Amino acid sequence: MPSSPYRRPLRRPVTVAAAVAAALAAGLVVLPQTAHAAGTRIHDIQGTTRLSPLAGKQVSGVPGVVTALRTFGSARGFWVQDPQPDDDPATSEALFVFTGKTTPQVTVGDAVTLDGTVEEYYPGGKDAGLQSVTELTGATWQVTAAGRPLPAPVRLDAAAIPGAYAPDADGGSIESLPLRPRSYALDLYESLEGMRVSVADAPVVGPTNAHHELWVTADPKHSRTARGGVLYGSYADPNPARIKIGSLLPLDTHPFPVADVGTTLGGTTEGPLDYDNFGGYTLQATALGKVAGDAPAPETTRASRPGEVSVATYNVENLSPATPQAKFDRLAKGLVKNLAAPDVVALEEVQDDNGPTDDGTVAADATLQKLTDAIRAAGGPAYEWRQIDPENDKDGGQPGGNIRVAFLYNPATVDFTDIPGGDATTPVEPRADHGGATLSASPGRIAPADPAWQDSRKPLVGQFAVKGRPERRFFVVANHFNSKGGDQGLDSRFQQPARGSEKQRTAQAALVNGFVKDLLAKDAEAEVVVAGDLNDYQFSPALKTLTAGGVLTDQVNRLPRAQRYGYVYAGNSQVLDHMLTSPGLSDADYDVVHLNAEYADQASDHDPQALRIRP
Repeated sequence: MPSSPYRRPLRRPVTVAAAVAAALAAGLVVLPQTAHAAGTRIHDIQGTTRLSPLAGKQVSGVPGVVTALRTFGSARGFWVQDPQPDDDPATSEALFVFTGKTTPQVTVGDAVTLDGTVEEYYPGGKDAGLQSVTELTGATWQVTAAGRPLPAPVRLDAAAIPGAYAPDADGGSIESLPLRPRSYALDLYESLEGMRVSVADAPVVGPTNAHHELWVTADPKHSRTARGGVLYGSYADPNPARIKIGSLLPLDTHPFPVADVGTTLGGTTEGPLDYDNFGGYTLQATALGKVAGDAPAPETTRASRPGEVSVATYNVENLSPATPQAKFDRLAKGLVKNLAAPDVVALEEVQDDNGPTDDGTVAADATLQKLTDAIRAAGGPAYEWRQIDPENDKDGGQPGGNIRVAFLYNPATVDFTDIPGGDATTPVEPRADHGGATLSASPGRIAPADPAWQDSRKPLVGQFAVKGRPERRFFVVANHFNSKGGDQGLDSRFQQPARGSEKQRTAQAALVNGFVKDLLAKDAEAEVVVAGDLNDYQFSPALKTLTAGGVLTDQVNRLPRAQRYGYVYAGNSQVLDHMLTSPGLSDADYDVVHLNAEYADQASDHDPQALRIRP
């Protein structure tokens, strides 16, 4: 799964008002007469659901105190909070005032009265399925006093945040449901929209990214990993206390903290609670804590013992000759030192020889040569490779990149069995071979014309043997299933969120499962490793399909629960990469090697994995 495209919120694809206007132009709705509500307070605007009861209406004389300003980008504005709250915990007492590309001429602590139009803004567009932000647009205001004290921030901690994440509307929208902030975390956050909140001494569970954001948990005891993150172990528990931290402070005078998972954002971090399309509810800091403690060191797996063959999988994240040499060197160091120079490596996201340039190039020899050269320079073996060039622009990924899976192998320790006939469109088939099993082509691709692989990488199958021992053969299937692009987010207004991409991955899993079944039908003791970025969780329908019938064992389930992860997304430590084995490899030794995902400085967004087998 490629890195999430984090970036600053830009203005502005869809608002309720714009959607209504479009529908009116199409003759789909009758627009009600605009109302003008005088003497309105912010909690009247926010209401007790996710949608303002005054959306699309003009309001005037709305009082509040300026608590924070956003002075960068094209979504500038300021937050105001009413220092005289009502007694309803469901109604937020704060509001964002949108000023577009214009920096607002107000100061924190100003008391103001506001006029403007209430709108519901959907970050990323309404079709993205996210929640909306209630805000004031086209606003004018009067400053009635300066230097007013700010309302005390609401402390977010384990006692304040409910253990249940969101109400279940059976996949429908929760927008119209009354907020229950004491029952659901998403309702609590919505009831605090725009208000000043704080966290104190919060564990970092998602590392600082390139856009100056990180993730913390406000519940230090809930579902922690062995190295300090929070584990995403089921759809039922997305870790409700995860909170994204951004900053409203000038970066030149207040550099954003660079933090790894396992450290702590020490002291108090406070600011208004915002919502965006790259992570949902975000504490936009006006005061930032400091990084405390040290993250665990990157891991190193053990070397193979006599009689063992080591197989690894590594998503190298859009690798091409255009990639800086420093990344090749770091990947090489990881393979040689941290992964102890595996005998076979299944690589994912190997791009063609000119990367994202879309000119019909599909070969990846230059990419793989640059990587293997870097490995030798790092003291590693003289790896050789096998792969099949895809059809141009048929396998998804970055446009023009033609990403594919590929094998590296060490010819000093294992032999690759080359069997001609494999190409981009010809399916590989298992065949009987003197009481054993072999392949119709090696390398070969599994069912490449099947619709399940549309715009997705096709699995690559290779036949290997221990060096000089052709009878000690084993098979490796390298995979990169389709991504989660287009799925509704955990913080969607639709609950439970739809996972539309899951259907294709499940179909892909069925094809790989069927291939392994066919191979085992030829030889019940055939030793098969299925490895790669499957873009899904160990508890997902795709993985249940892949392991159906006891054909394969997902090795991650054999680890202690707190170690079952190799990828960090939105503060959740989770499983996307897998190594699975056929029954003949029941004594395999498996390890997720944590050296990337938990760190702000990473060679890839995925942690590699290693498996030792005895063919």
